[in-house]
Amino acid sequence: MKVRDVVHVRSLVLLAMFFVLVGCSKAPNDAQIVSDIEAKINGDSGLQGKQLAVQATNGTVTLSGAVDNDAQREAAARYAASEAGVKQVVNNLQVAPPQAEIAPTPQQEPKPSPSSKRRPKSSKRQDDSASGTNTPAEVATATPPPAPVPPPVQATPAPPPPPPPPQKVTVPSGTVLAVRLVDPIDSEKNQIGDTFHATLNAPLTINGDVVVPSGSDVQGHLVDVKSAGKFAGQSVVVLQLDSITSGGNTYNLQTDQYKKQGSSRGKNTAEKTAAGAGVGALLGALIGGGKGAAIGAAAGGGVGAGSQTVTKSQQIKLPSETVLSFTLQAPVTVVASNRSPDSGRQKLDPNQ
Repeated sequence: MKVRDVVHVRSLVLLAMFFVLVGCSKAPNDAQIVSDIEAKINGDSGLQGKQLAVQATNGTVTLSGAVDNDAQREAAARYAASEAGVKQVVNNLQVAPPQAEIAPTPQQEPKPSPSSKRRPKSSKRQDDSASGTNTPAEVATATPPPAPVPPPVQATPAPPPPPPPPQKVTVPSGTVLAVRLVDPIDSEKNQIGDTFHATLNAPLTINGDVVVPSGSDVQGHLVDVKSAGKFAGQSVVVLQLDSITSGGNTYNLQTDQYKKQGSSRGKNTAEKTAAGAGVGALLGALIGGGKGAAIGAAAGGGVGAGSQTVTKSQQIKLPSETVLSFTLQAPVTVVASNRSPDSGRQKLDPNQ
């Protein structure tokens, strides 16, 4: 055999093997897929007799119909997915609801025999009396009492919401504090360093909201006190606030000073006293020489001493309930509180 013939034979063999392989690897058609899946489903005892429809289109299998439970539905889907050539399974099987059980028909009572019908009525009544039963005509229908109506259930009111947490606010510098004295101030009695108590006459507000209510306790001290009890000088009272208490908290304050001065009793008063003594001495000399001069001087001095009684009206007295104004020199941070400690206290005119 020639070499060319050998090569030709080998080519024919290889070509035949190729066609055989192609024929073996060819995917089954849709009809074959449907047939194989239906055979698997019918081979399952739980799915036999079910009206199931199988459709295949280009490797996509669609199942439709009704089954008894989810287990049967999943089993049919597994059969379809295990078939060669199936790419996708669309499971439209529906699980049918369970059928209602049919109630059994009540058995009818046996009919009485003819002999029982021929029994005398008197004997039947005696039997009924002996058994303690009544004839249908003698049975009274008892109406059951109405069921008690339960009382209406009252809804429990919801608890009130908790109060908002306290907020800290800062009262800026320059805020005016109007306070009403509790302790009176007297330049003739008080001394430097004495403390005094007062209450806030008007509330402190920030953006219209009350942060320190009126009636809050205020404390201060006397920075300077001078009395006009001497011949020279005038009465002076200088006050300053130290702290304010609101909502159980005490805050330090830095305010300006409130100062009030009495009318002056200086040189004019001293001159009046000396002039009185001089006039008295002159009158004494005219009266009786040296002794008269002494008497006159004493009389003149009495005139001057009488002028000292004027100092009583020059003392500074700030009675209780007097309203004074102070200005904050430094801001103060407080916990906002709108509860007034003296909400029931009668307000007086701030100009008092």
